[in-house]
Amino acid sequence: MNQRRKVLGLLAASTLAMPLAAFAQQTGKSARVGFLYFGSRQSAIDTGRYAAFVQGMRDLGYVEGKNLVIDGRFADGKPERTPALAAELMKLNPDVIVATGSATYRALQLSTGAVPVVLTVGVDPVAAGYAATMAKPGSNFTGLTDTAADLNPKLLELAMTVVPKLARLGVLIHKANASHPQQLAKLILTAQKAGVQIILAEAGASSGIEEAFATFARERARAAIVFSDTFFAQQTRQIAAAAAKNRVGALSAITQFAEAGNLISYGADLVENFRRAATYVDKILKGAKAGDLPFEQPTRYYLTVNLKTAKELGLTVPQALLVSADKII
Repeated sequence: MNQRRKVLGLLAASTLAMPLAAFAQQTGKSARVGFLYFGSRQSAIDTGRYAAFVQGMRDLGYVEGKNLVIDGRFADGKPERTPALAAELMKLNPDVIVATGSATYRALQLSTGAVPVVLTVGVDPVAAGYAATMAKPGSNFTGLTDTAADLNPKLLELAMTVVPKLARLGVLIHKANASHPQQLAKLILTAQKAGVQIILAEAGASSGIEEAFATFARERARAAIVFSDTFFAQQTRQIAAAAAKNRVGALSAITQFAEAGNLISYGADLVENFRRAATYVDKILKGAKAGDLPFEQPTRYYLTVNLKTAKELGLTVPQALLVSADKII
């Protein structure tokens, strides 16, 4: 974890508020924001996501203990917990809810009524039924997406570049992630055209991750794509250990995936999504309707290659790939 994220982590964990010279909003009452996160509280801090949101709110003049209350709820990667957590937040009468994870989105869709919801990551809010269009959602949902479905074919391409004559590819999905079947269908079509067989595994708990990589090794899949998911984002180090144990090169669009010891990550800066989520909250608090705020998509993707992991797996990363990488570990 770099120094910047350490500082952000301390900020997220702290309940102290630093005074600002002026606030963007002087209403006389605190804004109440729900924060519903599918992963654990610790992972929200460790990934820098929660701190990025808090800092984004500070930058706009909202400070906890002054004019902002953040009610955090964390599902610890357990989809069965999300309905109760969503109901808890609703009882607190929030002005807006910031949410992460397909299971939380579904729970909020069933329980929020008119409360505005700002999504932080996701594939296609239109296909998932959260918005009429990206430009004008027309519902109480708005926010940011990460277009992960479009990144998985790119990850396959990267896997084939690093693993010569790749014939079998492991794919790890979360059984409760409603977006994963759609992503999988797109990846399967790409893999078929490339002559690569998909070895599919599902996981919704830590034990499932261990079993998945054992399956990949048994089926002689030398590389595996881990679909983007909030639970998997909190398990990146466990995934790296399981991949190393079974000598499988793991790739993902998850931010910091390669930094945790996995082979390659290629995706948007999702930490920045959480900072940007604050701008949506600010607009909603100032009277904008969620249904009128367009969904944002990433404009930049980052490639990180863990050269140490590649060497341990006996893989040679082509120089052309290293040259194009944003970060080499």
